[in-house]
Amino acid sequence: MDARLNYFASPTAGKALKHLMSAGKAIKDSPLPAATQELVALRVSQINGCAVCIDMHTKDATAAGETSVRLHLVAAWREATVFTEAERAALELAEQGTRIADGAGGITEEVWAAAAKHYDEEQLTALVVLVSFMNTANRLNVIAQQPAGTYEPGQFH
Repeated sequence: MDARLNYFASPTAGKALKHLMSAGKAIKDSPLPAATQELVALRVSQINGCAVCIDMHTKDATAAGETSVRLHLVAAWREATVFTEAERAALELAEQGTRIADGAGGITEEVWAAAAKHYDEEQLTALVVLVSFMNTANRLNVIAQQPAGTYEPGQFH
């Protein structure tokens, strides 16, 4: 499969993606735990069907020491016992934030309260920005049909 667009060859995409990558770096450097960031990025990408982001985040998480069991169970996190309460709250917030168009109506007060129980305001801000960032990245990749499978851990860091 070939991508519909070559973002790396486009001056317009180059300018825009430079800022997007800076935003991604700010999120990575935030106080939101790195494991939570990878789990959330993976779950949002699964929901959106973004193969290239799933490839990237599973490989980056594995390289950072995440277990294959947890990565395999992200898609069914509600039934899995391997996630902390804090991670479960982040995953629920990520799902509701991603499924806005499905009639979910955004983040419920209950889900927000659960997340706020485990994360301080700066971490919550990073979590919300991460969910938004991943939805943007997913859409860029899905629309252009970016192929997956060749990502090397840390390639874009």
